[in-house]
Amino acid sequence: MTHNYDLFGTDEPPVERRDFVIGRLSFSIENGALRHFGMDGTEAIRGIAFLVRDGDWGTLVPQITDETLEASELALRLQYQAQYKTQTAELTVKVSIQADQSRLIVSATGRAKGHFETNRAGFTVLHPIRDVAGAPVRVDHSDGTSSSSHFPSNIEPWQPFKDISALTHNAGTNAVTCRFKGDTFEMEDQRQWGDASYKTYNRPLAEPWPYLIPDGTDLRQSVEVTWQTTTSANASTSEEAPKGAHFPQMALVISPDDAARLALSPIDLEVVKPQRLLCHLDATLGDTSQQFVAFAQAQAACPSTLFDLELICRCDANPEPELQELAAQMAASGFAPYSIMVCPSVDRQSTPPGSDWPDCPSLELIHNAAANAFPCILRGGGMASFFPELNRKRPPVAMLDFISHGLCPIVHAADDLSVMETLEAISHITRSARSIIKDKAYRIGPATIAMRQNPYGKRTIPNTTNGRVCMTDDDPRHRAKFGAAYAIGLATALAPSGIEVWTPASLYGPRGVIRDQGVWPLTDALRLLGELAGQPVRTAEVTASKARLTVRDTAINVNLTAQMREGLGPYEWQAIA
Repeated sequence: MTHNYDLFGTDEPPVERRDFVIGRLSFSIENGALRHFGMDGTEAIRGIAFLVRDGDWGTLVPQITDETLEASELALRLQYQAQYKTQTAELTVKVSIQADQSRLIVSATGRAKGHFETNRAGFTVLHPIRDVAGAPVRVDHSDGTSSSSHFPSNIEPWQPFKDISALTHNAGTNAVTCRFKGDTFEMEDQRQWGDASYKTYNRPLAEPWPYLIPDGTDLRQSVEVTWQTTTSANASTSEEAPKGAHFPQMALVISPDDAARLALSPIDLEVVKPQRLLCHLDATLGDTSQQFVAFAQAQAACPSTLFDLELICRCDANPEPELQELAAQMAASGFAPYSIMVCPSVDRQSTPPGSDWPDCPSLELIHNAAANAFPCILRGGGMASFFPELNRKRPPVAMLDFISHGLCPIVHAADDLSVMETLEAISHITRSARSIIKDKAYRIGPATIAMRQNPYGKRTIPNTTNGRVCMTDDDPRHRAKFGAAYAIGLATALAPSGIEVWTPASLYGPRGVIRDQGVWPLTDALRLLGELAGQPVRTAEVTASKARLTVRDTAINVNLTAQMREGLGPYEWQAIA
């Protein structure tokens, strides 16, 4: 086994990172993208990148050629050519990065060969969230006007700012201005998806997508960053220590096919010993009676485990007949779940800003029908997908016993650093969710590196090269040391939030804990975390390089980087009782 395979589950090497310092400026460049632009040690811009998305919002990986670099202590100039391909067309873009001690300019000129279909093609600029969330910002618009506002504190479901020509915010003792040219830009609160950033991007979502860049069409865009000293600085923010939080119970996801397998081999649960199983039943697939039978067989084989049902319903204009029929089938099968989370099938797909909501009965009508069909079982709502969908279509909290949503760290970027950086946004998600659900029981999951279903396209993205792919349903890092480190980091980030149940993996499959021989590193980590369920959380801290979690008398330290840190090897963890 190679070093890369041991750490990441793939021999594909990590993205090469090059660090630069120009006077008081510092930044790095990865795959042509600029990251962590800072002054005097304070991060001002999280990233600037030219990105191209396909019709399923998958990120197209360009072929980069013809790179030239001129760098000194006073200035830098980097140029390269990026070629993006679809099945029918190409987009060739020349990118230039220029930096000196007075400004940073990133520009792009491109041309389509063939009619190039895309959901987005252009610059995205990321503002960090640490010491920025809730802080003042000035927004300049294309008509020459400007307005004073604040970056959202709680996560904003819709675009906080539109028609942006420039943004000015404080970073340390500097007022930093970021100017956009070449298209209409707007901002989304990327914390919704777990990204630790606010993202400004080109082409408003209200415009039709996918769209075509016609054959021979030229594209020109630029981003300019300047700064000046200011006497005012953003107040430093820090996360609150856990108060009365107890570590959540652990669940693993099973499908009906998984349930049939588990019924024949109940000892498989001993690998991790979860307190619960989350049974995913999709009524749109048909043969629901047999799906219930499979879960009943697994429940009979594993009597000491709690079974929860995640019920995906068709939800016709009147949901009552469907739910009554499902309740009758469940009773006939003998399956008796501890709780039921009902989610309309159409809500598994996201409804972005500017799009029409799909036909669906109101959530109040659906959950009233569920209460009639399942009167003696704990009932939940929320989303089988992620927080953005819950934030945009909020459940009738008063009608429900618990609220749930999933997490996924590879919606927008799949490199190792970006995945670990999503842990920084977890407390923002849980705090924003709490503002919606108040003191209702709160469940998280599934929360795996890979997606089980893509709310933003027609499919998850195939991972034919066993690499790092956005929105794929099979990420090799899940099964390597990286996956164990990420799970412990996620558990640490969730620990202060009073989560009742978290679901960090499936039982079987590419996002599971069972392999043909031996165990994956994730398995050992989840076994330990499962033993902590119900115990008081003493400390929970996540930084850019490590996570520290203390639950009652068990202290866990994990290295979240590929370098040796404080006596721990790459992505290594240690528990002390």
